[in-house]
Amino acid sequence: MGLLESVIGNLMGGAAGGSSPMGNILSSMLGGGGQGGFGNAGMGGGLGGALGGGGMGGLGGLVSQFENAGLGHVVQSWVGNGANTPVSPQQLQNVFGEQQVQTMANQAGMQPGDFLSQLSQHLPNAVNGMTPNGQIPNEGSMSV
Repeated sequence: MGLLESVIGNLMGGAAGGSSPMGNILSSMLGGGGQGGFGNAGMGGGLGGALGGGGMGGLGGLVSQFENAGLGHVVQSWVGNGANTPVSPQQLQNVFGEQQVQTMANQAGMQPGDFLSQLSQHLPNAVNGMTPNGQIPNEGSMSV
């Protein structure tokens, strides 16, 4: 089991990352362009490209989106070794935009408000778990 699968499984109550809708979304966000990932795929491929931000996906792409939305300090607190700064559903809406939120919520089978609420609870811990040394790992060192 890879680091990503382990982290998401722990967040989702022991279930493997791919076995719950929110786990699938987190896995896609943090794993980049892997199977079903947001990564570099085009928008026509389901969630493909939803978090790409200029062709950069995965954890690095997520950090870039937060920085572009003026919330770099929030995501950097999750990457770093200190306390995780909370993120609100509205802040996540601002980071991802209405279309991306709708796409992700549909994929998770949830209403956008419920999806954002759950994502605001799980995303900080997922990013924190993926960066145990306080740094974003190289793409090649993460196994999904």
